[in-house]
Amino acid sequence: MANVAGRATLIATWGDELTGHDLEAASKGVLPADPRAALERWDEVRTWAASAELGTPTSIDREQLGPPSPRPQQIVAIGLNYSDHATEAGFAVPDTLPPTFTKFVTSLAGPDEVVTLPRDGHTDWEVELVAVIGRAARHVGPDQAWSHVAGVTVGQDLSERISQMAGPAPQFSLGKSFPRFAPTGPWLVTPDELDDPDDLELGARIDGEVVQRDRTSRLIFPVAQLVAHLSEVLTLLPGDLLFTGTPAGVGMGREPARYLAPGETLVSWIEGVGEIRQTFVAG
Repeated sequence: MANVAGRATLIATWGDELTGHDLEAASKGVLPADPRAALERWDEVRTWAASAELGTPTSIDREQLGPPSPRPQQIVAIGLNYSDHATEAGFAVPDTLPPTFTKFVTSLAGPDEVVTLPRDGHTDWEVELVAVIGRAARHVGPDQAWSHVAGVTVGQDLSERISQMAGPAPQFSLGKSFPRFAPTGPWLVTPDELDDPDDLELGARIDGEVVQRDRTSRLIFPVAQLVAHLSEVLTLLPGDLLFTGTPAGVGMGREPARYLAPGETLVSWIEGVGEIRQTFVAG
């Protein structure tokens, strides 16, 4: 499901041609047009879509795509969830609880964006699998966790390292919440559409150079475990986003360190899901 100009749309084809079905129109008004409202009624959407006769899809302009979940009440992010990334960041590999922080919702953006780099900053890249909640989760076990996930999408946890590391303690949430520092998309893919939702290649490239590549099967805490853990502390709500962590290859971990520069283009992808693209300009 995509957010096309603010309307929930079921994607029919993607690649050389992008087509889909407007959810409200295809359901003859039974289901809502608003993507947030559709996620709040996700069980109804899934039940209807399983037997719906959708007819001929209409063409979609990719420039109309917005974040698949445009107004999440919570964006929860996980740090150090790949062993190699923990090592390159200079931290011990977590063995019991994953480091958790938030990206503030005003940082949310769509799949293809122009991002203004903060002045005098060091902006880094972090490709991540993002799980979108489709059913409220509270005290959910790992064996039930995936049933509370509407689908997955591609995310970038863009991070301004100077702000992140400033102060007597790291300011993760502030350093990762500048405008458009949470691009997601291009759409939400339901777990049943993937051969194995726990084993997907993900990666990123800058101006064609691959800077990150790994598989989600190497997550220290996989999606089900994260949902279960978080649901013991807070209530995950329909539309919430869970950034699951980034693999090795970020700029901060390189010798010498490398950061995003004006004019560069960052493309991030996940196998079976799609890709997002950010171009950077000076602040």
